[in-house]
Amino acid sequence: YRSMIGSLLYLTASRLDILFSVCLCARFQVCPKESHLHAVKRIFKYLAYTPSLGLWYPRKSSFDLHTYSDADLGGYKVDRKSTSGTCQFLGNMLISSFNKKENSVALSTTEAEYIATGSCCAQIMW
Repeated sequence: YRSMIGSLLYLTASRLDILFSVCLCARFQVCPKESHLHAVKRIFKYLAYTPSLGLWYPRKSSFDLHTYSDADLGGYKVDRKSTSGTCQFLGNMLISSFNKKENSVALSTTEAEYIATGSCCAQIMW
């Protein structure tokens, strides 16, 4: 299980679509259950059927900065905390991505989105 997680963590540098799932599975390395092993095998199956996905940086692209953020109220099922994510594009190229389980429990969807927008603005300023 640990070697599979290590291989997947190596792949997350170029495959951001699996980043959140791999990090979630990596939390259970100390005592993984059979359900965690099935989840890791499912990630490998996903990778086998989507080999052309990944980060691509074309030569001719505009330099317009676009940024997106999203939040999921109670998205982490273990302790019901919100998860948020942001991504920044310079033209067509992904230059930054950020996923996080929030430290506190949001009381509404609006509050979760507000927290995600704040972290997105902080990433842009950086």
